[in-house]
Amino acid sequence: MKGVTMTCCEGWTSCNGFSLLVLLLLGVTLNAIPLILNFVDEDQFFENPISCFEWWFPGIIGAGVMAIPATTMSLAARKRACCNNKTGMFLSSLLNAITVIGAAYCLLVSIQALAEGPLICNSQSNTTSSCEFSLKNLTANYKESFDLQWFFEDSCVPHTDSNNPSITNTTANNWRVYNLHFNSIENQHRIIHFSVFLGLLLVGILEILFGLSQIIIGCFGCLCGGVSKRRSQIV
Repeated sequence: MKGVTMTCCEGWTSCNGFSLLVLLLLGVTLNAIPLILNFVDEDQFFENPISCFEWWFPGIIGAGVMAIPATTMSLAARKRACCNNKTGMFLSSLLNAITVIGAAYCLLVSIQALAEGPLICNSQSNTTSSCEFSLKNLTANYKESFDLQWFFEDSCVPHTDSNNPSITNTTANNWRVYNLHFNSIENQHRIIHFSVFLGLLLVGILEILFGLSQIIIGCFGCLCGGVSKRRSQIV
């Protein structure tokens, strides 16, 4: 009887599928956390959101939906139903290119979210009316110091007392993380915002790496005419 062996290329494709599946689910879960907490606290969406950026769905759309096609096809490689010819490997590379684009979107939104912090640190009114995401804004954030002061300060809420600069002069070098507890709405928003978008940042980076590796494997498979080989087995 004849069987089909799985070569290293196809094995890596299958491994990529499981990895992307885990990252996909993790990205969707992280993105949903602030949305669910906001709904639980306010009993309605768009009212006093933690930040603008969860509503751009970096984890649900970028790291989630856009990674589904490549994840599905990579998992199918385990059953040798695809990725065993040039067409399959080319399609695998193409779908992973979409994954990389989605992961890059997740990465960019997460960087901007970490740079700006939650709404409570930037605005007196927590509404989505002030939410705006653009590559221009992202470039502007890179020009500023990326020190996460909104997270490490004792308080990130803007003070009206401009005559006492020492109130807001605490820098990230103090590393006063021990002051961050869920004892106030401000700290809740800061901890949730930091944890969610740091996690999405890591998810975006890992998805980009796995996606690029699969693109390389797919191109290699196209040049080699597929990755599966058959051998005869005597039972």
